[in-house]
Amino acid sequence: MIALRERLRDLYYGDARSALYFRYTLLIFDVVTITFFILASMIEHDQAFFIADYSIAFVLIVDYIARMIAANKPWRFIIRPMNLADLIVIATLLAPLFIENFAFLRIVRALRLLRSYHVLKDFRDQFTFFRENEQVLMSILNLMVFIFFVTALVYVFEVDQNAQINTYIDALYFTVTTLTTTGFGDITLEGPLGRLLSVVIMVFGISLFLRLVQTIFRPSKVNHTCPTCGLTRHEPDAVHCKHCGEILNIKNDGDL
Repeated sequence: MIALRERLRDLYYGDARSALYFRYTLLIFDVVTITFFILASMIEHDQAFFIADYSIAFVLIVDYIARMIAANKPWRFIIRPMNLADLIVIATLLAPLFIENFAFLRIVRALRLLRSYHVLKDFRDQFTFFRENEQVLMSILNLMVFIFFVTALVYVFEVDQNAQINTYIDALYFTVTTLTTTGFGDITLEGPLGRLLSVVIMVFGISLFLRLVQTIFRPSKVNHTCPTCGLTRHEPDAVHCKHCGEILNIKNDGDL
């Protein structure tokens, strides 16, 4: 068991090339499961659909058990919110006819993997584009997660009682038109709960859109900790810290 735990820790947290490929494979798998969920609302649930469901569930179960074995304290691993969400996802895949709507929580897996220290470190080391545009890319990711999450909530609460929302795409269309304040009005949420959900989408959505626009269009800065005051973000060509005046030695590629 000790040897197995060490091997699993090397795969999930190690710096070897095999560990790198392993984590990239997990990330690709999460993207595939999210795509599968979006398409699932538009296709007939035949035998092939259930085979895909159970196959994904098998992979998630193996991954969950492996991460639990690799954890220092398995009982703490189990009660973490992200891992509890994994159990819900597995349940939705094993019993798709009863609780399939909650499968939108699969998107949380992609967010957790991409935000983990090791995956972010891998991306910074391997991809110059990611290293130079990390904050913008993470802001876009956060917005995408928010959109898909809210869309799933709209789909869950409205699909059985709203004739205008029949698929995940219908819910996505309503969510995007609401977030962008376009408001065509051809799809609306029904009932007090639906109106309350619409208000939440508009309030939080506008805030996230403004944050994303700010992140994209504000002047590009680099991360470099000032040795005197600790300020971490500076202009790429800064010679002095704009907060305390300390001389900085920001490394660059010579193209500024």
